[in-house]
Amino acid sequence: MRYFLIISCLISVTLALSFTPTPYPPFRTPPPKFLLSEYGFFKGQLSDLQPAESVFIYEVNAPLFTDYAEKSRFIYLPAGKKLGFEAEKALTFPEGAAIIKNFFYYHDATQPAKGRRILETRVLLKTADGWKALDYVWTEDQSDAQLEVGGATLPVAWKDAGGKKQTLDYLVPNQNQCKGCHAYDGAFTPIGVTLRQLNNHDDPAQNQLLQWQKAGRIELPADFNPATAPRLADYRRHDADLNARARAYLDGNCAHCHNAHGPASTSGMFLEASQSSPERIGVMKTPVAAGRGSGNRKFGIVPGAPNESILVYRIESKDPGVQMPEIGRQMVHKEGVELIKQWIREMK
Repeated sequence: MRYFLIISCLISVTLALSFTPTPYPPFRTPPPKFLLSEYGFFKGQLSDLQPAESVFIYEVNAPLFTDYAEKSRFIYLPAGKKLGFEAEKALTFPEGAAIIKNFFYYHDATQPAKGRRILETRVLLKTADGWKALDYVWTEDQSDAQLEVGGATLPVAWKDAGGKKQTLDYLVPNQNQCKGCHAYDGAFTPIGVTLRQLNNHDDPAQNQLLQWQKAGRIELPADFNPATAPRLADYRRHDADLNARARAYLDGNCAHCHNAHGPASTSGMFLEASQSSPERIGVMKTPVAAGRGSGNRKFGIVPGAPNESILVYRIESKDPGVQMPEIGRQMVHKEGVELIKQWIREMK
């Protein structure tokens, strides 16, 4: 019996030594920082938003409307790294890069020198595992911003460009809501950093893409010409072509979902400025799923009749079950709605 126990123990030890457990995959994405200041994106007083080394400003041609909030946008690139060129999709970013977007209101938009209140900073970090979305909510004293994954509601008051006092319970999105808009073929993808949004000027001295190339931040094709490359119009400029302004507005505010690769691909309504099919942008197109969101209107766009068009009904609604975009706004963008109405009104 004694020998049997010894032999059994030897067999158990041998089996244990020969068993190699399957290793857990390495944790490739570092945990996010709790405070925005910990990243070192800005130098000096944090609320001044003065970019540190390797951080630079970017502007978009057709901005997304977010309840009249002002925005300041930055890109961080690790030393020696560059952006990758894409003709239609978002530019490619190296691991370790970041896109930083700050949302704020001037206390008095008629006198910006009176100061501002920054509400949130959205940070997209490019990790080895893909993009990670983080939202930082600013403290009341504007000394720093803290990570908030569950969203937040921030009461804010300001005086708008017309001198009228406005109040709003500003909504900071949660992480799941971020994923809902930033999807391209199911993968999380940045919005706004596309060629058509960033190609901002014919003059090489003022074109941000060419300036980035000069600074070693991007490699553009040898034949790149800003005058002929895709570009969205600035829909805020009333001297620009009406059709170009309206298409740019829909591209900047709707096309991140309404494209063949986006979350609204099943709608059959594709609103990129490059879309040439009238039906695909909604002209005399019946909705895929009729219901409350149609407002009892039959077609997406009815030429000459904005008030009969589902598109107008949805962008001027504040009903959460009807409005478009579905998230990201509570107020109606009056100027944007009027632009789309005028476009449809003059449509042949």
